[in-house]
Amino acid sequence: MKRLPLLILALWGLTNTPIAAQQPNIVIIYADDMGYGDLQCQNPNSKIPTPNLNQLASEGMRFTDAHSSSGICSPSRYALLTGTYHWRRQHGIVQSFGPPFFNESDVTLPEILKTNGYKTAAIGKWHLGWNWKFKNEPTGEVVQWNKKRKFYKPEDIDWSEPLTGGPLDQGFDYYFGDGTINFPPYAWIENDKFVELPREVMDVHNVGFDVNEGEWEFRPGPKVKGWNPYEVLPTLTKKTVAYINQQEADKPFFLYLALPPPHAPIIPNEEFIGKSKAGPYGDYMFQTDWVAGQVMKALKEKGLDQNTIVIFTADNGPEKYAFERAEKYDHFSMGDFRGLKRDVWEGGHHVPFIIKWPGKIKAGAVSQEVISQVDIMATLAEITDAQLPENAAPDSYNLLPLLKGKKYKSPLREATVHNTFDHVWGLRKGKWLYINKPSGEHSKMPETFKKLRAYTDFDTPALLFNMDKDAEQRNNIFEAHPEVIQEMATILETYRDQGYSVKR
Repeated sequence: MKRLPLLILALWGLTNTPIAAQQPNIVIIYADDMGYGDLQCQNPNSKIPTPNLNQLASEGMRFTDAHSSSGICSPSRYALLTGTYHWRRQHGIVQSFGPPFFNESDVTLPEILKTNGYKTAAIGKWHLGWNWKFKNEPTGEVVQWNKKRKFYKPEDIDWSEPLTGGPLDQGFDYYFGDGTINFPPYAWIENDKFVELPREVMDVHNVGFDVNEGEWEFRPGPKVKGWNPYEVLPTLTKKTVAYINQQEADKPFFLYLALPPPHAPIIPNEEFIGKSKAGPYGDYMFQTDWVAGQVMKALKEKGLDQNTIVIFTADNGPEKYAFERAEKYDHFSMGDFRGLKRDVWEGGHHVPFIIKWPGKIKAGAVSQEVISQVDIMATLAEITDAQLPENAAPDSYNLLPLLKGKKYKSPLREATVHNTFDHVWGLRKGKWLYINKPSGEHSKMPETFKKLRAYTDFDTPALLFNMDKDAEQRNNIFEAHPEVIQEMATILETYRDQGYSVKR
């Protein structure tokens, strides 16, 4: 458990005056595997209606050049909650029954907000690990994806103690969720305990339900009897609305709603089937938009909407099924960008980002500024007048001036690192985008899709693009600007070595 940072923060909080009742509430809605082109408000050719997110954008500010820290799940979530690039800790996701992504020294966004009197809650997908207690090595075995996999069965795990290392130990007062929809254990967790212990095993070859598109992608492991994946999103929606209804205007709260969709399994509920022209995924996206609408509706009905900051974004780009979807339905989840989830290509990390703050952010504003999700922490600390401890949020820039409409002659961020795994790195600085390898690909692009988009491969040692003219990353100008390549490579090395990237 983390104790030292929390103690320091608590002592710091005692030395400050109580917060005013007018502190804004904060809601972050974090979608999973959602492409930039899935939102109708930023893709005129989208085959998916997104009326609630369109409305959110019309009432707030939409960023057209926003990025997640990673092209995969757990790392981006860590970065958002700490203001720290994920690669300063690790590159990969937290696997089934994996330990916490966090170190004891990490200071998180909910911890910071709690020093200023905020109630904090996380609902939905965690995927950042717990401290599990195992009785022995995993005894389960199954052949999945053409290889033999070992897995923990219910009898291999000590379920007797409360869970530690999870949301409650990272600054959240309350948690409710299923952990990760396609990872065991398949069970509801409330705070640090299971609502019901998982005593059965998920049969990954016979889940018991039909999947609408793609695969279930379930990992083998413990589940509760009768576990129904189709009940996950409706349950999380009801819990979120209930939580909002419990809040009062004189006590600010921070809610981190981490949605499972539109990540696989692609399982829209029956009432949403056929609501898009992009197949089951489009229907699942439509349902995700509906969930966002339910959050807005609950805030309004409770009378909290005018004093609540709402941020909507996603952890990375769309999954590999987007290639087939584009060819079949003419819907491009990645928009005009090259690449998908996992890639350092733009489509892997260029994500939707909308922020609404009534009376503070001009309605319908659009910013082309390059921002990163690591910037959320410094921005919310500034808005709530919460002091960041030394060395906290080392990569987080304060975006508040941008939100207030300030224009900069040069980019606010000196540069932004794009990375998923440890061998391919990108750096964005102004109009320039540098990638240190001949390709930013990890998700293999089918030849049919490559032909559809007229993409060509590159053979230079590294890549350089002018993103002002070539956001689709078609024209590699590596050989024309050796001085830019050298500058970008030096900045990237400096950021990696010095432990921070914010200009000091």
